Amino acid sequence: MGKTGNTLVAILAGAAVGAVAGVLLAPEQGEKTRRKISKGFKSGADDLNYKMDDLRNQIKSLISSKKADFESSFNTLVNKADNKKEDVIASLERKLAELKSDAANAVDKAKDLTNKAADNIKSELK
Repeated sequence: MGKTGNTLVAILAGAAVGAVAGVLLAPEQGEKTRRKISKGFKSGADDLNYKMDDLRNQIKSLISSKKADFESSFNTLVNKADNKKEDVIASLERKLAELKSDAANAVDKAKDLTNKAADNIKSELK
């Protein structure tokens, strides 16, 4: 904590001590003083409980919001991956079709060359 933070804590602590001392040293009957102190503590406890509930609700809201953001981002990522999967499969299928076509062409060329070679051999044997 910086100097400003320490100073603020010291001022608040001094104010609290001063308030308690003022109540305790006030010229009232002991019963009234104890009631005031009790009311002050109850009021402080109620205020603290209210603030804790408010903080708890804010944290729950933040967590819920972050959870929704995460789920949305995750679903988007899954959808993108699914789309990419389809793109990859389509690309592989196109490549496979090209390879089949190239293989069929190669087989046809090999047959042509074989037939020509066989014809050449037959014509030379005659």
